[in-house]
Amino acid sequence: MTLVIKIAVILAMLAIVVSLFSGAFFLVRDRSNSRRVVRALTWRIGLSVGLFLILLLLIFAGIIEPHDPLRP
Repeated sequence: MTLVIKIAVILAMLAIVVSLFSGAFFLVRDRSNSRRVVRALTWRIGLSVGLFLILLLLIFAGIIEPHDPLRP
């Protein structure tokens, strides 16, 4: 089960990075008045918030445990 969660988190993080770079690409290359930059950055924010909320839900459900560096 944890392998599936790890793969899902990695895929979500990759989608966030792809959305970030597509927004940067549209910002540099797109000279028209299109909303592609706003749409790409909105997707990035939505994916980031969604990933954060899913991780919090998994922690509170006890499915995953956060790493505590102070615990021996």
